[in-house]
Amino acid sequence: MGCASGAETLRSVRWRDDGVALAQRAAPAETPVAIGYDASTYAVMMATPLDLEDFAIGFSLTEGVIESWTEAGEVEVVASELGFEARMWLAPERRARLATRRRHMAGPTGCGLCGIDSLAEAVRTPPVVGGDQTMTPEDLLAAMAAMARAQALNRETHGVHAAAFWRKADGLVAIREDVGRHNALDKLAGALARSGELGTTGAILLTSRVSVEMVQKAAVIGSPILVAVSAPTTLAVRTAEAAGLTLCAIARADGFEVFTHPERLGL
Repeated sequence: MGCASGAETLRSVRWRDDGVALAQRAAPAETPVAIGYDASTYAVMMATPLDLEDFAIGFSLTEGVIESWTEAGEVEVVASELGFEARMWLAPERRARLATRRRHMAGPTGCGLCGIDSLAEAVRTPPVVGGDQTMTPEDLLAAMAAMARAQALNRETHGVHAAAFWRKADGLVAIREDVGRHNALDKLAGALARSGELGTTGAILLTSRVSVEMVQKAAVIGSPILVAVSAPTTLAVRTAEAAGLTLCAIARADGFEVFTHPERLGL
């Protein structure tokens, strides 16, 4: 049966300048997770087997399979010898729409575009974000510091990404972790949707670089501000500009860079 926790203990032989010794280390769990609709598998991703209901709903939302998490009903997570299956049953109109899309994916960890069947789908224009949310530079630094403190699994394993949602009035609202950066963001999307949180009311924070898929997913969630610790790609910047999304990256304790729509930070 697949691992049902976020970490496992591995044995190793540790070399240091002062000698060799047997050691143990916590490592992030990674297992195949199949997402299926109406008894048919749609995607297979390598993921950390935590928050799989959030993952299934968030993936379905950010990939455009559904527009509201209620269109998929309850998620049934089933463990097997090989991994996990997250099963959903779609509303009839969604089932018919899905039948027209032949996107079956078998992707490695963090693979955001494996298996798509057209160039147009790869560079699809995301929705334009709304909301009048703003942040000060001090808010942004405080938000990233709060995310770092809340990364429990990464503190244990030093090997996972995080995606978090921060709102000025409430601080850190939600955080999800996974070996894959896309997976972490999908889990966050599902968590927000299932709890009734509106993405337009705050900022999305990432521990990873910003590729175009991360911008596309953030725009679907609806957040007007996306902040990441690493650099963006050129296509990510162009996509964020078109979506009206404020893209901040290379966020460190002493500063950051804003690549699109800096007015939301008063810059």
